Amino acid sequence: MRADSEGPIEATTGGAAARDPDLKSLARAQALVTRIVAERHDRPSLVARIASETGAEIIEGIRRPGDDLNSVELSKRYRTSRTPIREALMLLEKEGLVDVPPRKRPRVASPALAEIREIYRARAVLFEMIAADVAAAITPEGLQALREHFAAMEAAHREGDLNGFVWANVDFYELNTQLANNRTVKRILDSLLLRTARLRRLSLSQPGRMARSFDDHARLIKAYEDGDPQLAAALIRSNHINALAALEAYLLKAD
Repeated sequence: MRADSEGPIEATTGGAAARDPDLKSLARAQALVTRIVAERHDRPSLVARIASETGAEIIEGIRRPGDDLNSVELSKRYRTSRTPIREALMLLEKEGLVDVPPRKRPRVASPALAEIREIYRARAVLFEMIAADVAAAITPEGLQALREHFAAMEAAHREGDLNGFVWANVDFYELNTQLANNRTVKRILDSLLLRTARLRRLSLSQPGRMARSFDDHARLIKAYEDGDPQLAAALIRSNHINALAALEAYLLKAD
């Protein structure tokens, strides 16, 4: 595996392809891809279905970075011509999940570590803004909704449920972007969401990382309760930087 700034990251799912699929988690991943694809692209239902199911398999590690995406096999699976398959894979390429090289077979994207750093740093900066805005103007109703998502993270953390924690984390951040009511930033973050979905599980699976993330979010909830924009911004940035550090340590060690 190469993990330098030039080479692609391979097997970034941390062995997820070797485990049995978690059907509940797979359904969450499919719903996420469906939402992003449906919001951005007007395509026939079959194309959207192929994109959603294939994208979910990539996020869940059923299809690993660098794996070929054989259009003939997919055509047989969906009982269709290769045209809808190509359209679906092109949609996933736009979302950063698939590479479609000229005159070569499409494959699951293998982002370089340099790209992963760019994505996480960009998210950190944007969520700093989001957290500050939320802390400055959060309503009791919004705070209660965040507490409920945090409670789901707490339950998953207590039970050692990695997938449950990952999706509670996704829900928590989605709600933050909604509460901030900044449509421009939300569109940008949505464009990064699928690129990071499969990496979150890898980061949170590292020793001690779930516990640290839980503690970070507990402090973030307190900052929201206190209406402290500066602390909220610092905490949410720190969580992203710590997540990136966990990824870097794992990938560089595996090189």
